[in-house]
Amino acid sequence: MKLDIDPIKKAGLRTTQARVQILELLETHGEQHLSAEEIFRMMSDRGKQVALATVYRVLTQFEAAGIVARLRLNDNHSVFELSRPDHHDHMVSLDTGEVMEFSDEIIEARQTKICEERGYELVDRSLVLYVRDNDS
Repeated sequence: MKLDIDPIKKAGLRTTQARVQILELLETHGEQHLSAEEIFRMMSDRGKQVALATVYRVLTQFEAAGIVARLRLNDNHSVFELSRPDHHDHMVSLDTGEVMEFSDEIIEARQTKICEERGYELVDRSLVLYVRDNDS
């Protein structure tokens, strides 16, 4: 399957090798939430010569352009996923670090209603639940 580089072009970014390779990695690992360090390691494992600083810079550019979404797990750790038109929330396992997606229409409707009741329009939202295995 051919990689669609249109998001890079539409964002007004040059189609550099690093940008294309990072976009390709994110697309091939679409269900995973990858950190900059994981992307760097995967690229290195594939023999791609790129600096970690370049990976961070490209991800920041992609985030600003709406190509990726950043999920901040704590003060020092973020993971990235390709932006999608459908909204979803996340659960993060404190035991394994696994990031899981979920959607709930009742939660979405309630958040919208809370904003409206207070005279606001909901523009964006992010819900992250930090969970532990019941057996822990």
